[in-house]
Amino acid sequence: MQLLHYFSIALLSVALLLTAYNPVLAQRVKQPRDVIEAYRVCNRFQQLMAEDLDVDRAYEETFAKDPARRRAIAIADGEFGDVDFTKVDNATLIAAYKNHMQTLFFTLLLIDPDKSDSSLPPRIDEIYSRGRPDTPEEFRLFADMLKEDVAELRAYLSRDPAAAQRVSQFKSALATKPLVVPNNHLVRSLTSYSKGRVLGEKESYYEIEAYTVIREGSEMKIIGLRFLTLF
Repeated sequence: MQLLHYFSIALLSVALLLTAYNPVLAQRVKQPRDVIEAYRVCNRFQQLMAEDLDVDRAYEETFAKDPARRRAIAIADGEFGDVDFTKVDNATLIAAYKNHMQTLFFTLLLIDPDKSDSSLPPRIDEIYSRGRPDTPEEFRLFADMLKEDVAELRAYLSRDPAAAQRVSQFKSALATKPLVVPNNHLVRSLTSYSKGRVLGEKESYYEIEAYTVIREGSEMKIIGLRFLTLF
């Protein structure tokens, strides 16, 4: 009788152990609304980019709307060099940032991973050898050139068969592989965002795959994108 009692306890222990470690039996984690909406806005960015690789369109719908924050994002992530941006207006700065982001997308799709970038035509190669502006006046000219660069790179990508194929594959991946909200761990917000003055020290944000997302008013909005992680 005592042996049967010990055997029953052992069976119960094994059952509890299996329940604790069996992913099928384990309870799924319920994510906060902010996390679900953060994944939604990131997937929306990818959906828009999958349609026509138009950064301006995707940015306007999914990035933060506050003008001061947009300005801070452009300065923090634009890699524009040491310029006195107090003398550069918002429209010029933000447009330059969007065009800079567009050239980054095109660059990563343009270069054949099996070849060196020395195979690029001289005119395209000039875009990447150009220096950064040092003054507000130079920056305004630089912003105009970025707009022209985007047009030239887009045209080149459509003409080059290998590059066009990489573009097609990238767009297909964005369209068919959406980011999935995890159900095995809780996605927690962070603070002390380190990039410029985009956020205050105590303002919270989420890292969602390649994206950084915040709540802005009633919506979740993107404030940063890590290109190499996305690709």
